[in-house]
Amino acid sequence: MDRDWGSKTGGGGAASAQNEAIDRRERLRRLALETIDLAKDPYFMRNHLGSYECKLCLTLHNNEGNYLAHTQGKRHQTNLAKRAARELKEAPVQPQPHKRKLSLKKSVKIGRPGYRVTKQYDPDTKQRSLLFQIEYPEIEDLEKPRHRFMSSFEQRVEKWDKRYQFLLFAAEPYEIIAFKVPSTEIDKSTPKFFSHWDPDSKMFTLQLYFKVKPPEIKPPSANGPANGTAAPGVPPRPLPPQAQVPPPPPPQGNPPGGFANPPRGPPPGSVPPPPPMSSVNGPRPMPPGGSLPVPPPPPVGSGTMANFTPGTQMGRPLMMMPPPQGFPGQQILPPPNMGQQMQRPPMSQ
Repeated sequence: MDRDWGSKTGGGGAASAQNEAIDRRERLRRLALETIDLAKDPYFMRNHLGSYECKLCLTLHNNEGNYLAHTQGKRHQTNLAKRAARELKEAPVQPQPHKRKLSLKKSVKIGRPGYRVTKQYDPDTKQRSLLFQIEYPEIEDLEKPRHRFMSSFEQRVEKWDKRYQFLLFAAEPYEIIAFKVPSTEIDKSTPKFFSHWDPDSKMFTLQLYFKVKPPEIKPPSANGPANGTAAPGVPPRPLPPQAQVPPPPPPQGNPPGGFANPPRGPPPGSVPPPPPMSSVNGPRPMPPGGSLPVPPPPPVGSGTMANFTPGTQMGRPLMMMPPPQGFPGQQILPPPNMGQQMQRPPMSQ
């Protein structure tokens, strides 16, 4: 059976006005929670009882949704407007900075002016200069040309280059022209840097001088020049003193035949001869006569020491003695007293 009035079967019946108000407040609470941060609200406060208060309207709320619904109400919005008007009235008046309004002239440009650039050189100061002559025959009345220097980083026409700068000239109704000059420091002293405008001939003149760069002085290296020559303007280093070689010792004894001249030392700057080699078993020096002494005769086999052999009396094996050393081709003989018994002098009573 169809019904033309009331709610549908199973629809729960029509909502009353009270239920619609509750549903509206719930939707407003959810929307406010998404858009409003209660931590940044200066009038939101939670008391010790667990409820919430509005410090602006002095109202008490059971939950956050009730407080958010209150903030969207007419009472809270009215109090906010009153608070803002009172703070604006009590705030001190701050002085506003004076802003000068510039009226931009919009004139039709008629083209570029004629110009003449002259390069100059001063032989006394060794400075280079430029002389600019700009002609403005149709310049506006009571108008005077202007100029300024512009860095390479300010313009957007060419690529940046720190080695150059630009000199600009402007006058209405002509277009602005610029000259690319070296980025050297300009000497702005009175007699050298000047500008002049001649209203009769309608010519603007400007002259500028560039300062001379001081020569760069390279510091001398710590190790000195590689080719052994000193740098210009630097005194040469003194040579280290040479080591003094001590003279050789004088000879021991006088040569046969009288006194001889004292030995002379080596000339200065030469290397002295090496000292004679001294060794225990080394070669013996030649006698002054130049001939070897006659060796003594071999011992005679008589006496108690004739048949003596070292090491046999003590029960030790025979030890091989190293061969004596001498000059090449020289025969080394034992001393004359080897193998003979030495006679003792009689003792005096």
